Amino acid sequence: MTNASPHGRPFIKMHGLGNDFIVFDAREIPLALTDDVVCALADRQTGIGCDQLIVLHPDKKPDAGGPADLFMEIRNADGSTVAACGNATRCVARLILEETGRDRALIRTRAGLLAADRDAFGIRVDMGRPGFHWQDLPLSHEMDTLMLDLHEGGLSQPTALSMGNPHLLFFLEGGLDVDVRAIGSTLEHHPWFPEAVNVSFVRVLAPDHLSVATWERGAGLTRACGTAACASLVGAHRRGYAGRAAQIDMSGGALHILWDDADHVLMSGDAEIAFHGRVALPLGHGA
Repeated sequence: MTNASPHGRPFIKMHGLGNDFIVFDAREIPLALTDDVVCALADRQTGIGCDQLIVLHPDKKPDAGGPADLFMEIRNADGSTVAACGNATRCVARLILEETGRDRALIRTRAGLLAADRDAFGIRVDMGRPGFHWQDLPLSHEMDTLMLDLHEGGLSQPTALSMGNPHLLFFLEGGLDVDVRAIGSTLEHHPWFPEAVNVSFVRVLAPDHLSVATWERGAGLTRACGTAACASLVGAHRRGYAGRAAQIDMSGGALHILWDDADHVLMSGDAEIAFHGRVALPLGHGA
C-alpha cells in the first residue's frame, strides 16, 4: 500500500472467540475505504487479516432520546457492507465501556440501536428482536421461513430468520458429518436470498446446549458468528428443539444466548484486544 503518512493510521486488532476484526476510529478524523482497500487490509497473507473491518463514526442520526456513543460501520473481508455483527458489537462495546467508564454503551448500526453492558460471561449485547417474515431477511418471494423447501448436500428443510443479517439454519441429527465449506459456499448466493445469506449447521446437544458451525457471507468459514449463535437459539426454540436460553459452542469458544420475554435476544461472551498497530493507507483514505 502507498504510504500516505510517515506514521500510518492507528488501528486495534480485536476478536470475539476468534472472529477477528480490524477496528479504525474515525470519530475525529474521517475515514472512507474502498472495497479494494478493505480486501487488501483483510488479506491474511499480505495485509493485517480479519473476518470483518470495523470503522467507528460519530452518530449523526440521534433519536429523540439523544445520540448513541457512535455509529459502527461493518465491512466484510470481501469489501461488502453488512448491517450487524454480534462479536464485533461486543468488541466495540468493550472499547466504549473502557473509554467512558460507564456501565452501558449504545451503538448505532444499520440494523438499529444496540445496547451493551457487562455480565458474568463478559460483554452482553441486546441484539434486538428476530425477524421471521420472508421480507425481513429478505427472501426473493413469499414462503414459510420455519421450514424452507430447500435441499443441499443431503440436508433439507432449514429454518430462515433475520438477526439484522439473514440466516439459514440446518439442524443436524446424530453424528451426521457435513461439508460446511461446500454447502455454505453453494447456498451463500442462492437466488432465494438476494442479499446473500449466512449458513449455519446446528447440533442440539441438550435443550440448553447447542453446537454451531457457520459459513458467513462475505467472510467464509468463521470460528464464531454472534448473530448466527443468536439465530441458532431462536430457530431451535421455534422448531421445538431448545428452550429460550442456551450455551452455543463454536470452534472459537462459547456464547450464552437468551431470548427474553420481551422478544429481545441477549448475547454474552468475551471481547479481546489482540494488539494495537498502525497501517499506511492509500492517499485519500484518511491515513
